[in-house]
Amino acid sequence: MKRVKGDKEESNSTSHESPPEVCKKVRKQLSEEPDEEDVQCDLGCDWTRLPQEIVLHIFQYLPLLDRALASQVCRGWNEAFHMPELWRYFEFELNQPTSSYLKATHPDLIKQIITRHSNHLQYVSFKVDSSTESAEAACAILSQLVNCSLKTLGLISTARPSFMELPKSHFISALTVVFVNSKSLSSLKIDDTPVDDPSLKVLVANNSDTLKLLKMSSCPHVSPAGILCVADQCHGLRELALNYHLLSDELLLALSSEKHVHLEHLRIDVVSDTPGQHFHAIKKSSWEAMVRHSPKFNLVMYFFLYEDEFGPFFCEETPVTHLYFGRSVSKDVLGRVGLHCPRLVELVVCANGLRPLDEELIRIARHCTQLSALGLGECEVTCSAFVEFVKMCGGRLSQLSIMEEVLIPDQKYTLDDIHWEVSKHLGRVWFPDMMPTW
Repeated sequence: MKRVKGDKEESNSTSHESPPEVCKKVRKQLSEEPDEEDVQCDLGCDWTRLPQEIVLHIFQYLPLLDRALASQVCRGWNEAFHMPELWRYFEFELNQPTSSYLKATHPDLIKQIITRHSNHLQYVSFKVDSSTESAEAACAILSQLVNCSLKTLGLISTARPSFMELPKSHFISALTVVFVNSKSLSSLKIDDTPVDDPSLKVLVANNSDTLKLLKMSSCPHVSPAGILCVADQCHGLRELALNYHLLSDELLLALSSEKHVHLEHLRIDVVSDTPGQHFHAIKKSSWEAMVRHSPKFNLVMYFFLYEDEFGPFFCEETPVTHLYFGRSVSKDVLGRVGLHCPRLVELVVCANGLRPLDEELIRIARHCTQLSALGLGECEVTCSAFVEFVKMCGGRLSQLSIMEEVLIPDQKYTLDDIHWEVSKHLGRVWFPDMMPTW
């Protein structure tokens, strides 16, 4: 068979070389490292030439420190680092190293944000520790946000008192800067702050058309008239969280007016700092107006009361959906809950005492037909009553958190039997919660 000419020439070119020389030549070719251009060609792309929108999309998934390091790769990535889209969301973490182990936003970064990106900020939150210095730093930043139009603002104290330790005028001055310059504020979380009625009027005057969420629990300088002004003017308000002393019949009627949108979430904190505190009652007609206007709204109530302070509560039908008792609550109160809370979805009882809650649980299962979550802490229930409760509720109990110490064995069921019986009625495997022994 005849060989191709090219093969013949190749054969002739190598036939004159000795075998050792041929081996050296091959080893040299294999050991030569490819240059940078060859590598980029092999990979099929040049990372420094990625389209800016792709770099921006990648940067959005990186932590701030990683973005800062990546911005040093090339000019294009540095430009992407400063694009407005990456600075719409920011959380200022202000903690003093002497009093907190939490990380803090570096002062140089804060300065850069104020000078270069303050007009890009839209969704901002502040996390501060219990020190007055951190709260003052937060106010200093707020005072400089004169060129931005925030959509959300959250002031979060990781440990009290923080903002409450500041001079009231100093805090209000800083907060109103945001209220005046942000014409489209939709979400405001200012729990545990010295905000007052006049500052809420500034908020309403500039953001009444856009405000949808307001959380302001533990704000002692706000009066019922102040929160009523917000409800009267902010007809788009869908979520509201406040202390019980701000709740009134007038507020519920304002939230139920034809001009107001359907409320979705109302959280009420009922807190007593000293025993014997007096609480006012809300009329049944006011709650009924609220339910007619917003039939699907969630009413969440947190109770931190002493046992003799529950007099005004649950004597008439109350449309509560999520109910939490943070302190000991009597059998009588739980019995009233079973009779007058037909919309109840979730119930958590942290403590009750040494008297079993058998009758109360059965009553709740019978009348609260939407109940799907139950949590019991330092309480007592006989195993038979608990099985009957689960049997009546059935598979709708999606969450059932009961400490093993809560269940009292009786003639019908032991602790070993309770697991199988409850699992059978729930339609899934269930075990009581165990207290760690360490």
